[in-house]
Amino acid sequence: MVEKVPMTQAGHAALTDELKQRQSVERPRIIEAIAEARSHGDLSENAEYHAAKEAQSHNEGRIAEIEDKLARADIIDVSKLSGDTIKFGATVTLIDEDTDKKAIWQIVGDTEADAKKGRISISSPLARALIGKKKGASVEVVAPGGAKAYEIAKVDWK
Repeated sequence: MVEKVPMTQAGHAALTDELKQRQSVERPRIIEAIAEARSHGDLSENAEYHAAKEAQSHNEGRIAEIEDKLARADIIDVSKLSGDTIKFGATVTLIDEDTDKKAIWQIVGDTEADAKKGRISISSPLARALIGKKKGASVEVVAPGGAKAYEIAKVDWK
C-alpha cells in the first residue's frame, strides 16, 4: 500500500516550484557544464567533469524524490479545518510551564517543516504529543534536549 504524504497547499506549491526549478533551470545548466568539461579533453583527470556529473546525480535524485512526494501527496486545506482538538494543520500557542515563554507552532508535513518559520513536522516529538489535545491541556514532551512541559494556550486554523 502506498503511504500518503500529508502536506498543506503551501507545502505542495513549494515542492512543485522546486521541481520546476530543478527540471527547467538546474538540469540544462548542469548538462551545459558537463558538455563544457568534456570539451577540455581527458575525462579521467577532469575535476570539472566529475563535479558536474556529481551535481547531475544529486539534482536527478532530488527530482525523483520530489516527484515521489508529489505523487503520494495528501493535500490538506487548513483553511477548511476547525475545532478545538489539535490535528494536522493546527497552529498551536504553547506556554512553557518552566519559563512562561510563549511559542507558536503550526503542525505540517515532514517536507515543509521549518523551525525558524514556526512549522514543525507531524512526526516530531512535540507534534505527536500535541495531537488530540485541546486548549488548556498540559503536555509533557520528551525531546532530544530533555523533558519539557507546556500548557496549550490557543488552537488556531490559518
